[in-house]
Amino acid sequence: MEHKYKYGFATRQIHAGHDKNTYGALCPPIYQTSTFAFGSVEEGGDRFGGAKSGFIYTRLGNPTNELLEKKIASLENGEAAAVTASGMGAISTAIWSLIKSGEHILADETLYGCTFDLIQHGLRNFGVEADMIDFSDIEKVKQSIRPNTGIVYFETPCNPTLKIIDIKEVTEAVRSIKKDIIIIVDNTFATPYLQRPLEMGVDIVVHSATKYLNGHGDVIAGAIIGSEEIISQCKKHGIKDMTGAVLSPFDAFLINRGLKTLDIRMEKHCRNAQKLAEFLHGHPAVKKVYYPGLPDFSGHETAAKQMKGFGGMISIELNADKKRTAACINALKLVAIAVSLGDAETLVEHPASMTHNAYSKEELEAAGISEGLVRISVGLEDIEDIIEAFREGLDELI
Repeated sequence: MEHKYKYGFATRQIHAGHDKNTYGALCPPIYQTSTFAFGSVEEGGDRFGGAKSGFIYTRLGNPTNELLEKKIASLENGEAAAVTASGMGAISTAIWSLIKSGEHILADETLYGCTFDLIQHGLRNFGVEADMIDFSDIEKVKQSIRPNTGIVYFETPCNPTLKIIDIKEVTEAVRSIKKDIIIIVDNTFATPYLQRPLEMGVDIVVHSATKYLNGHGDVIAGAIIGSEEIISQCKKHGIKDMTGAVLSPFDAFLINRGLKTLDIRMEKHCRNAQKLAEFLHGHPAVKKVYYPGLPDFSGHETAAKQMKGFGGMISIELNADKKRTAACINALKLVAIAVSLGDAETLVEHPASMTHNAYSKEELEAAGISEGLVRISVGLEDIEDIIEAFREGLDELI
């Protein structure tokens, strides 16, 4: 998919979607309203019937949210977008809008814990079959596609092991078997600044906009990006009637504000993560570092091919059991123990007991998530201070 926009990424993250002719406001206003008044019964009927465009009720659309949708669609190089009240709101809306009872979902075995629970456990209650496999094995992907496969779903980089999946390779493999499968990629870890899956043949991109898109830790939100047809279906059926996962206009305003600095934030997240990963790689308390920017990381070459930078997320495997791993995390100074990511602050969490506790012991092992795995969201602090915080904590394990 070629870029269809006149301006560059940084210009679009600031200006896209905003009509400054509205009272001349440089900063887009917040339309903090639940409903919109009609000039007449006939006008209301025309809007409900689709004969005339216009806003009706914020669950069905809102000017502040629409601005954000236009901006995110522009940054992902998509035709349209829908914003939701959470990342899981985006993921569940996209899946519920497009899957049918009796169909099959094929997903990578390493996913965010709640996504995994939805696909592997929740959807089965409604007659949807699912298989979780390793998407780095392309032949296995081809062999696992069934006549009733409706959706292929994966993340890259994966949460929390940072596994890199070759987007174009998977997309071409899926299309070679069954052309009408909907391919969904969670692009939360990379952001559209570093990676744009739609340009590599994917149908839908989803985000937890809570994370890097907002970037300030004060919003819960999600986004779905794709074709006009798909997004219309997600809005008219998924959000309106099924999930009701409507983003508040105030939160849309905050994300619009956060997006203005996405590129410069991501540049520093990447720089800090690279330096921290290199330090961690040489520390005796660390058994393994999972970071795409390290040359010996298994997905390094693929990441270099499909990403502009290697991101701000790192995971490390400690030479420690669960108890000592927890003690090390608890002893960290400066670094907050929290399960989100993409904030200005450096955050650390223990996936096996926190974000991925929906996995069984066997499922954790299959996904490569051990009790010694620690996930780090590298923040925007001075890198010397971040490194020193981890040095002090890890030295306790030597």
